[in-house]
Amino acid sequence: MNILVTGGAGFIGSNFIKYMLQHKDCNIVNLDLLTYAGNIKNLEGLSENKRYTYIKGDILNRGLLDYIFRTFEIQIVVNFAAESHVDRSIEDPEIFLKTNVMGTQALLDTAKDYWKLNLADKYSKEFEKGVKFIQVSTDEVYGSLGPSGYFTEETCLAPNSPYSATKASADMMVRAYYETYGLPVCITRCSNNYGPYQFPEKLIPLMINNALKGLSLPVYGDGKQVRDWLYVEDHCSAISAVIEKGKSGEVYNIGGNNEKENIEIVKLILDKLGKEHSLITHVKDRLGHDRRYAIDNTKINKELGWSPSYKFEEGMEKTITWYLENVEWMEDIVSGEYMRYYNKMYDGR
Repeated sequence: MNILVTGGAGFIGSNFIKYMLQHKDCNIVNLDLLTYAGNIKNLEGLSENKRYTYIKGDILNRGLLDYIFRTFEIQIVVNFAAESHVDRSIEDPEIFLKTNVMGTQALLDTAKDYWKLNLADKYSKEFEKGVKFIQVSTDEVYGSLGPSGYFTEETCLAPNSPYSATKASADMMVRAYYETYGLPVCITRCSNNYGPYQFPEKLIPLMINNALKGLSLPVYGDGKQVRDWLYVEDHCSAISAVIEKGKSGEVYNIGGNNEKENIEIVKLILDKLGKEHSLITHVKDRLGHDRRYAIDNTKINKELGWSPSYKFEEGMEKTITWYLENVEWMEDIVSGEYMRYYNKMYDGR
């Protein structure tokens, strides 16, 4: 398999690349612009791997995309490239539209044109069978759940933030390219990921970093927002299953079966690190903050044979241990631009 991974220097993308190179016979091209959340250090040690190539660039650069498809004979696209933090989307929705919607459309166009031209003229049926476009999306496109029930693949889309609205829009473009052009696509919608290399604006690494430094832990509102937590390695194995066995045109929800309140997770982190709960500071809630997400995994389990391997407690133990052992990585991240952003978001709330 020749795989183009976009956004592969980010949290989930970098974990996915490492997972695939370890477990699958594939060649990977990683296209990443290295915006604030992309970190080439997440992929240290891969530069000598002959099955891995890194290219710095923007998914909006159609000339570059065309070059990559032709040079590396791309069969599979896994699109992680996205602006993904809700708070940032509230501050600046436009960049989310450019990357998440227009960037996805540029990828779709390139894949469509390249595969249509070359499958007809050059490549074998074996190559054609391996062609697939995987759009990595989020359960946030479904909106907010009440106290009961679960998101299924049939749940209506009802995004409540600029971020989730752009992801829903991208999903619809992917679906349209399947329906209109016959492009072989799958859409995956995952619950909240956690694990190594996650950028510290997200809940778990933010709380770990602040707790280690004895800083206050800012919790939105009452902290009782519920999320279904998925260890990142489980997400990677699910995407691999979709690549191998997913049916074109289908959506697959990926969840961890681990519903937790945010405040529960914050307290667990403090307990694991031996810190006092008095470090918790409740701040003004986020605009349009969804109350609960939870995913029904039935479809991907029955059709593709996938289920999560990690219980939440096990995944959290591995995650906290990783951050404790990689303090230097965190220190490099939380300097400069990130600290300006952090102060803007939480000072005075």
